[in-house]
Amino acid sequence: MNTHAATFQHAHAAHCESGVISNLLRHHGVPVSESLAFGLSAGLAFAYLPFIKINGLPLIAYRTLPRGIIKGLLAPLATRFRFETFRSPQAGQTRLDTLLAEGHIVGLQTSVYWLPYMPPDMRFHFNAHNLLVYGKEGDEYLISDPVFEHPQRCASADLLRARFAKGALAPKGLLYFPTTVPQKKITPEAVRAAIRKNCRAMLPPVPIAGVRGMRWLAKHVDKLPAGEKRSADFIGQIVRMQEEIGTGGAGFRFIYAAFLQEAAQLAERPVLAQFSERLTAIGDGWRVMALKAARMIKGREPVNPAAIAALIRQQADQEEAFFKDLQAAVK
Repeated sequence: MNTHAATFQHAHAAHCESGVISNLLRHHGVPVSESLAFGLSAGLAFAYLPFIKINGLPLIAYRTLPRGIIKGLLAPLATRFRFETFRSPQAGQTRLDTLLAEGHIVGLQTSVYWLPYMPPDMRFHFNAHNLLVYGKEGDEYLISDPVFEHPQRCASADLLRARFAKGALAPKGLLYFPTTVPQKKITPEAVRAAIRKNCRAMLPPVPIAGVRGMRWLAKHVDKLPAGEKRSADFIGQIVRMQEEIGTGGAGFRFIYAAFLQEAAQLAERPVLAQFSERLTAIGDGWRVMALKAARMIKGREPVNPAAIAALIRQQADQEEAFFKDLQAAVK
């Protein structure tokens, strides 16, 4: 085992990518929590992407797209990462083994479905799950998967299959690692700039993203016929994307709320603590919507697309007001 593996500290996190990058940066001496990493990357988002299918249904994202959190941290911390994909699985495995032998802690994008340590009820075809590899013993890789409380082990054949899974968001063996981490301190202006960037992302001119994306989704949900299976499947996809894939709509709002709590001091803007409380309440609203949708899917109440659409519009209205006010607070 390399010396980096011996000193690496695994930490449990709410979400895979923000957990991976915060664990990796802390290993390199940057004192960054998961919520601070998420906020500095301007990771909060919303996008309704009907042209990208997950299990045959449209992709609904509540955060930036895969790698967005990692890449979003490069500028605030003046950090440089190397990202590599591969044409063949063998080349991908050889490169990973070489980097581990050189002492690197390596991030990977993988498929949830092919990771054998995942419980059966968590295994489905989703190709944007991030984890860290910090060593190898025999034919097993030592895995820091932040959605688990403890490190895991994974046979090389299983990890290779997870890294080269096919389908939407296919990882193509993606691995990444920092090449330089020159800045260990997080400046007040970096925090304020990240907040301004996230506000722009949530108040965009395009119809598929931010609060406009929420309203577009609500419009499509409103058109679904009540009581039909395909309507239930579509509503079920909203719940799955919100609550099961990653951390979902409510969870990401809670992480960003925790970031605003930290940012109040780091950015020298005490008022941000009040925004933290507001966003937590908005996150609770997403949970209420998901619960109602889940009751419809399970047959505990009639499938009523119009009711779900109304709740999504309500969330859009609240988030629009929130981000306009937040934007004004960090000018």
